[in-house]
Amino acid sequence: MVAALKKGSRTVNDLAAELGLTDNAVRAHLLALERDGLVAPAGMVKGFRKPHASYQLTAEAKHIFPRSYDSILNRLIGILKQRYRQMPLAAIFHDLGRDLAGDDLSRVTADERMTRALESLEEMGGAPHVINENGKTFIKSESCPFADSVIEHPEVCKIAESMVEKIVGKKVVETCDRTASPKCCFAIGDSTA
Repeated sequence: MVAALKKGSRTVNDLAAELGLTDNAVRAHLLALERDGLVAPAGMVKGFRKPHASYQLTAEAKHIFPRSYDSILNRLIGILKQRYRQMPLAAIFHDLGRDLAGDDLSRVTADERMTRALESLEEMGGAPHVINENGKTFIKSESCPFADSVIEHPEVCKIAESMVEKIVGKKVVETCDRTASPKCCFAIGDSTA
């Protein structure tokens, strides 16, 4: 249930359908998670007959997920910025992302490429999904794998942007939300080949 809520807020019905549980079982789990400070109400969502309460993870729930050493990365970037003021960190992060993408993907289909991009972001700690809006494709994640670093060092997003770009084989532009609870957003454009 916590993993499902990592992807974003959900109603009892959403969770029941996604997890194959009854509404009552979901409510019992939500009550326990709320009591433990891991889940909180997120508001109301319009339903067929009446509005439904939605639930989201709290900041306390972050400790459940594996840490990606964000605090160490944050300090390292700060030191690099101080020591090497002329160093183009965004370019280095771009190269790192391309390296993380792996080897030649030229024989992989477009659908397989998108699946690999989602899997790679998930391995890093995100909860990505594909959204098509107004004829445009986006990869979005309600949880940022670099959440503790991107607020202070926004250029860290270049790592994921260039990784996704190499994997999908199309121009990718990150338009991430770097507020108190960072969220990833990558606009997928035309082919780079």
